Amino acid sequence: MPILETHQLLWPDEAACAAFANHLADRLAKAPGLIDTSIELHGALGAGKTSFVRHLLRALGVTGRIKSPSYAVLESYQLPRGDEVHHFDFYRFADPREWEDAGFRELFAAPGLKLSEWAEKAAGMLPVADLQIALHVGDDDSRVVTLTAGTAHGVAILESLDA
Repeated sequence: MPILETHQLLWPDEAACAAFANHLADRLAKAPGLIDTSIELHGALGAGKTSFVRHLLRALGVTGRIKSPSYAVLESYQLPRGDEVHHFDFYRFADPREWEDAGFRELFAAPGLKLSEWAEKAAGMLPVADLQIALHVGDDDSRVVTLTAGTAHGVAILESLDA
């Protein structure tokens, strides 16, 4: 993936994760077309990928139960204004071709927000992510967060976060 721009953040606690998710949701919801975004989440087991997704979906207006797609691979949601969100977890993939076999190409080509955990398990199959969020657990249980834009659309998202 080409790296067009990178930002680094520190989340000292869960509240900082939630605050960032709220800020990102605000930016995604306000700008036309920004909701049509592919975001990959990277990090070890327990780094907070699914927790971040839950905070983001709540901030975007999803109500009800937000399930981890660990076993189902995909959970889909509809936002209040009608936009689709697809949350993928490729952890259980043994071969990247499973992505193609599952028919996910159509979902990634369609409008909406795509959130992918364990994208490396579908390496070579996924389109270039607009934004990658890498979570690294610190010794004090904080999270060092690296945001990497891989497309011009991702750069626009990063710039909107600074506004």
